[in-house]
Amino acid sequence: MSDHSSAAEVFDALAGRYEEAFGEVPARLEALDWLTARLPRGARVLDVGSGTGRPTAETLAGAGCSVTGIDVSREMVALARARVPGARFEQADVRTYTPEEDGFDAVCAFFALLMMDQPEVAGALRRMASWVAPGGYFVLATVPGDIRNLDIEWMGHRITVSSLSTEDHLAVLETAGLEVLEHHTRAFRPHGGQGDPEEHLLCLARRP
Repeated sequence: MSDHSSAAEVFDALAGRYEEAFGEVPARLEALDWLTARLPRGARVLDVGSGTGRPTAETLAGAGCSVTGIDVSREMVALARARVPGARFEQADVRTYTPEEDGFDAVCAFFALLMMDQPEVAGALRRMASWVAPGGYFVLATVPGDIRNLDIEWMGHRITVSSLSTEDHLAVLETAGLEVLEHHTRAFRPHGGQGDPEEHLLCLARRP
C-alpha cells in the first residue's frame, strides 16, 4: 500500500489549517469579485472542492446565490456546513459526481484537481464545463504545469500531484465549448510559511 495520502485523507487531517494558509489567495478573491459582479441573485453556483466554505461559498451565498459545494473530505464538508449555513454541501468527488440540476449559472473550481492523474484532470475539466448552462460562467484557479504523478511533501503530507500546462488547460476548456475570456498567472506564497511559493493560473470562461 502506498504511504502517500489520498486527497480525502489529507484534507480531513488539515481541516481549518488549510483555510489559514490558503484563505486569502489573490487569484480566488479576484475571481469571486469578477463572478459576483456578473451573477444575479438566485444564480445557481457549484463550488467544486469547497473546503471549509470560506471564502468561496460564503462570498457567493452572501451575494444572494444558491450555492452547492462538493468536496471529497468529510471533515471539510462538516466545517463548511457549520461555517456557511446559507449554502448546501455534500461529500462527493468531481470525477463521479452527477448534479441534480440541469445546469449551473456558474461553476467554480479553486485548486480542486491537483491530486489527480493528468487524464483525470482533463476529464474533470470537461465534466465541469458540461455543467455550465448557456450564458453561464466557469472559473478555475490551479497550479499550472506539465506535471504527471509528481511526489511532493506538502503541509506535512506526502502527496502525488499532476497538472496541465496553461495552454492545455485552455485547450480543454475551449474544446468543451467554453469561451475563455481572460487568463493570467501570478506568484503566491501561503500565509505563515505553511507551504512553498507557487504559481497560480486564473482562468475565467463563459459558455456562449
